Amino acid sequence: MKIALVHNTYQWPGGEDVIVAQERDVLRSAGHQVLEYRRSNHEVVSSSLIHQIRLAQKVVWSNDTFQEFRALLQREKPAIVHVHNTFVMISPSIYWACAQESVPVVQSLHNFRLFCPASNFLRNGKICEECTEHSLLRSVAYGCYHDSRFATGTAALMLATHRWAGTWAEKIDCYIAVSQFARKKFEQGGLPSQKIVVKPHFVYPDPGPRSSPGDYAVFVGRFTSEKGLPLLLDAWKQIKTSVPLVIVGDGPLRQALEAKAAQSGRSRVIFRGHLSREQTLATIKGAKVLVCASECYEQGPATILEAYACGVPVIAPSLGPIDEVVDDERTGLLFRAGDSAHLAQKIDWALGHEEQMQTMGQRARAKFESTYSGDRNYSRLMEIYERVLAAPRRRSALPASPDQVHYQARRIASV
Repeated sequence: MKIALVHNTYQWPGGEDVIVAQERDVLRSAGHQVLEYRRSNHEVVSSSLIHQIRLAQKVVWSNDTFQEFRALLQREKPAIVHVHNTFVMISPSIYWACAQESVPVVQSLHNFRLFCPASNFLRNGKICEECTEHSLLRSVAYGCYHDSRFATGTAALMLATHRWAGTWAEKIDCYIAVSQFARKKFEQGGLPSQKIVVKPHFVYPDPGPRSSPGDYAVFVGRFTSEKGLPLLLDAWKQIKTSVPLVIVGDGPLRQALEAKAAQSGRSRVIFRGHLSREQTLATIKGAKVLVCASECYEQGPATILEAYACGVPVIAPSLGPIDEVVDDERTGLLFRAGDSAHLAQKIDWALGHEEQMQTMGQRARAKFESTYSGDRNYSRLMEIYERVLAAPRRRSALPASPDQVHYQARRIASV
């Protein structure tokens, strides 16, 4: 089968990029021909007002993407298009190019961007779903995306325009949610329930289980507010242990986090920076436990699944989809989200009960093999593709055409 994968990478790498690469690799290893259409938010090179206005138009509708991708479809004739992320450079115009060429579209839902301009239902460190419960204007008033009303307004206009145009309801044949929790949120937001299927994230290739109980605790992730690193550092200060905390990753908060760790007077916090995938997995294998401290509804998350694949138990917040992944006191430990004292208690217990944690690591590995392996993912993905390809293709009577949506985007950008 010929498959076109579409992905817009962010400025800071994260688990979403890993999942996209893994899905590409597992498809190719099974003999499929995979085309890649990629853009990057590194293309945003100027913060001038004129550039931001032009970018706002492209976020709503990129005519370059529409024309370029439509030409690719005509030339390559893929059987199916699998979209992962279109924000910000690709834009939803790509779905209209697929519709014009009658190529079915599968959309992986890696976050909640369709209903939350900030993408994670998080505001000021607290869960916030006001845009779903009330209006997207709430996010603009709060400046949720990048602490900017203009940037948030751009994202909100993109969402509103494509709701009006029928893009989300009609131009996408199937949505893939990574958990039952996420599926319910998308249904509540208004996506057609019959188009949503659940397929968890996975790890490929299999890194194999660790060979020893490990020497440290590890955190892996982007250094952004929703990942909860300040909470983890606060918890770590409360623990009396010689075991170091190794932190892998990078992001805009790195300088502030390193300063916070230094102020505590503790030398047990080690920042490793951004590592290659192979180095990251090797670091996880060397850990006693992986700690996830996220304060938002995680979609996966990939780092927990990587720990499972390596046979490493986890400590994670009891929050949203994580409750479906982590079996408390079997594959890891759950703590009250946002509670640094409770997190400290769980870490302290884990570091003092090596035998029990080794057993949890073995159970974590077994859960990976039964649920989150490349083979399991491939089988489920093929079921989804075959269901979409078997469905009758139809042209719906929509309130907009590509030209109308493009006009609306230009009009919005000129306001």
